[in-house]
Amino acid sequence: MRAADTLRFATRAATGNPLRTVLMVLAMAIGVAAVVVLTALGDGARRYVVGEFGALGSNLVIVLPGRSETGGINPGSLVTSTPRDLTVEDAEALLRSPRVTRIAPLLVGNSEISAGGRLREVVVVGTSSDMTAVRRLDLAAGRFLPREDLRRATNVAVIGATIQRELFGAEPAVGRLVRLGDRRFRVIGVMAASGQGLGMNTDEQVIIPVASALAMFDTNTLFRILVEARDRSALEAAKADITDIIRNRHAGEEDITLLTQDAVLETFDRILGTLTMAVAGIAAISLAVAGILVMNVMLVSVTQRTAEIGLLKALGAEPRTIRNAFLTEASLLSLAGGLAGVALGQGGAALLRLAWPVLPSWPPDWAVAAGLGTALATGILFGVQPARRAARLDPVQALAKR
Repeated sequence: MRAADTLRFATRAATGNPLRTVLMVLAMAIGVAAVVVLTALGDGARRYVVGEFGALGSNLVIVLPGRSETGGINPGSLVTSTPRDLTVEDAEALLRSPRVTRIAPLLVGNSEISAGGRLREVVVVGTSSDMTAVRRLDLAAGRFLPREDLRRATNVAVIGATIQRELFGAEPAVGRLVRLGDRRFRVIGVMAASGQGLGMNTDEQVIIPVASALAMFDTNTLFRILVEARDRSALEAAKADITDIIRNRHAGEEDITLLTQDAVLETFDRILGTLTMAVAGIAAISLAVAGILVMNVMLVSVTQRTAEIGLLKALGAEPRTIRNAFLTEASLLSLAGGLAGVALGQGGAALLRLAWPVLPSWPPDWAVAAGLGTALATGILFGVQPARRAARLDPVQALAKR
């Protein structure tokens, strides 16, 4: 039997029982779609995290209070304990390093903001004038915090785009007064809409001078210090300088943790990459289930077509020809299921992007190829036993069952 004849025979056998064919294709498609969608979700989360930290710039050092004693950077490193707090004086001292160009101290808290009879909760960020340069932030109107002594508590504020819209609507916000907690601030700028960033929605923040934030929240402790090195090549030297300066100021204690973009990116990329592979493996289990279904259905098909197989062998068809015909049928069904699964998976990934636009949930090429390849391999693997059974049938006994 020629290859074209084998393919024609397998196609007619598959289309001869449409309900059985549809069920087998659907089972395989669900497995492939699960692999594609889950890897799209996992890889989308990885790309999102990489993009968020990439926006910070490659020469940024984040100074956290507290010494992380772990063997490396991990999500737990973002929360540390410390015998000594970071202060504004510590932040200013970091500018002594010739490898440091800018610093942006951070203090974060919650408060109520009101204007014109409208009231809502906001995140208050106390920082300095260099915050826009360090974090690559843009203004939509007005100006950012003035360049002044970090200990000067000026009552000026820069508000996020959402705050501007909810408190002032279409009216300009620059120059207006707002009440933040029990203090009055004059709005001098509005941030450009940028959405979520590093876990905080910048559109819903109110940014004030760090000294004003320290007074508002009655503390002298900073949340973080963002430090910009002179360039990427000076990053390691800047980290050493930061460590030495803080150690000298903290009575010889090295009680800080330094995070860089590369360290955070490497860790999160590894964690989320492993997670993506894990969920892909879990989804692939459904392909094994679909393969078992292919085997069971093909075994039933052999039983139902015993007389047909006997007739083919009586006409001179070799066992290898019968085996190839059934393997081709299993391959066609698996390939059809795989292609349908890829289409379903792409549709599911598109729905994910609509539901969560912030996540770039595009299925990676390797996941699509792996899903399709696994579906085909599974179909062939589980189709071997039914094909062998068909090839071993005795033609006389097979025809006797007709």
